[in-house]
Amino acid sequence: MTPVFRELFLVGAGAVAGLVGTAGGITSLVSYPALLLVGVAPLQANIANLVALVACWPGSAVASRPELRGHGPWLLRWGILAAAGGAVGSVLLLNTSAGAFNRIVPFLVAAGSLALLFQPWLAARSSWRADAGLGRLLLPAGLVTLSVYNGYFGAGSGVLLLALLLLTTEPHMATANALKNMVVGAATIISAVLFVVLTRVDWTAVAALALGLFAGSLVGPWVARRLPPAVLRWLVALTGLALAVRLWLNPAG
Repeated sequence: MTPVFRELFLVGAGAVAGLVGTAGGITSLVSYPALLLVGVAPLQANIANLVALVACWPGSAVASRPELRGHGPWLLRWGILAAAGGAVGSVLLLNTSAGAFNRIVPFLVAAGSLALLFQPWLAARSSWRADAGLGRLLLPAGLVTLSVYNGYFGAGSGVLLLALLLLTTEPHMATANALKNMVVGAATIISAVLFVVLTRVDWTAVAALALGLFAGSLVGPWVARRLPPAVLRWLVALTGLALAVRLWLNPAG
């Protein structure tokens, strides 16, 4: 693969990843394997992927302004918690083996995908809400856990977080998706800063992938806003189950 074709391929893969990720939450289903395909080693691909994903945040923020209006205090509160979790996950990645943890990932992604499918039924139980019963513990505990995972590896964290927010915070799909993008962005930004400071980053791969991710992230919220919630739920959930199977068969990506 020539250098020019490699960069063009990563830009295209990033655009697709940004679109599907900000529309639902499976960004790394496209971006991480794309990095592996062009010859980036697994650990470096994981780091480059997480750094490049920062580019999704500004695009999705601009495109999701209608859904985010009025949620500033909520985003500040939970965004700080997500950033702290992302920092912990990144430090773990740089100091531990990913092998054992990656074996758990497919089951987490499958659980989140199934939770999306059953979300209307689960959401009917008021105890899931963040201001009642189980929801008081489920939202902070789930958010911290998923943010740690996002900083550690991240594949499937978006669909898991989307399922969590739909159950505990916001039943409307497009709004929950917009909130998810911002919370994931908070965790990703702090992780990227740590990686830049503490380890080597493949900036050539990051630049090409980030360019595509930014372009795709401008379109993703628009797609999420216009697709019927049931259709988007099934698309994201089935894609998440496909990712779970893929990660189970090949934990390295």
